[in-house]
Parts: sequence; C-alpha cells; structure tokens
Amino acid sequence: MASKKKWIKGAIKRPGAFKAKAKRAGMSTSAYAHKVLKKGSKVSTRTKRQASLAITLSKMRRKKKKR
Repeated sequence: MASKKKWIKGAIKRPGAFKAKAKRAGMSTSAYAHKVLKKGSKVSTRTKRQASLAITLSKMRRKKKKR
C-alpha cells in the first residue's frame, strides 16, 4: 500500500508552483488547469504537465471524499 502513495511524492517536482501560476492568473487551480490544457494554449510543456497532474490529483481527492 505504501508504494502506491509514493508515486505522488515523486511526481510533484515543484510543490506550490502551479498554484502560484494560477493565482497570478487570477484563477482557481482547477480553472487554470483546464485553460492550460485547451487546444491552442501556448504555455510551456512543464505547465501543461503540471496542469495534467493537478487534474489527476483532484480526481483522486474527489474519489476519497465520496467514501
């Protein structure tokens, strides 16, 4: 069980960086992630990866809350 949770720690290279970007844009983390991942977005690959991870982690949180 412990090994399943460690991938999250390894996946987050810059804690708080994506949230800070969203805050500078004046949006929530989720809203900014969806904006970044829209087709035609001209943000860096790193930001797109951070957005994808943010959405994935929010889905995991939602599943955990429902239990």
